Amino acid sequence: MAVAFLSAQRSKDPNSQVGACIVNPEHKIVGIGYNGMPNGCSDDVLPWARTAKNKLDTKYPYVCHAELNAIMNKNSADVKGCTMYVALFPCNECAKLIIQAGIKEVIFMSDKYHDTPEMTAARRLFDLAEIKYIKFTPKLSRIVIDFDAINSAGQSQNLCQ
Repeated sequence: MAVAFLSAQRSKDPNSQVGACIVNPEHKIVGIGYNGMPNGCSDDVLPWARTAKNKLDTKYPYVCHAELNAIMNKNSADVKGCTMYVALFPCNECAKLIIQAGIKEVIFMSDKYHDTPEMTAARRLFDLAEIKYIKFTPKLSRIVIDFDAINSAGQSQNLCQ
């Protein structure tokens, strides 16, 4: 889950940074993604607004969700039988992609849109496809990345122990 949260930091969405990490049955990372605009489409040209008079002036018709990007960015032949860690419970569109990709388990951190039709549809799809979805319970409340530790005398030896 920490890798999903770290990848979310790459998102330029000012409201919702979401990341996803796919691991195979051996727990090796096979795909990572975050929410952003499609390849070749400038993050600075398309809108990031959540609301507008015209839906075309919002992010929703354009943004690619973290789950889609993680599946598309996979570094293996396929992701069948894999587990996806994702910061936010997937919407119905991402649920369809997850099912079609053969992912068998989704572990999510937040379910803040639980009662929306899109999330209800996602749970229905997951149930029908027998995809397990589990709320993540962190063992630690925070993880700190100390970039200076590797440069400190003697510290680099302790990082791998």
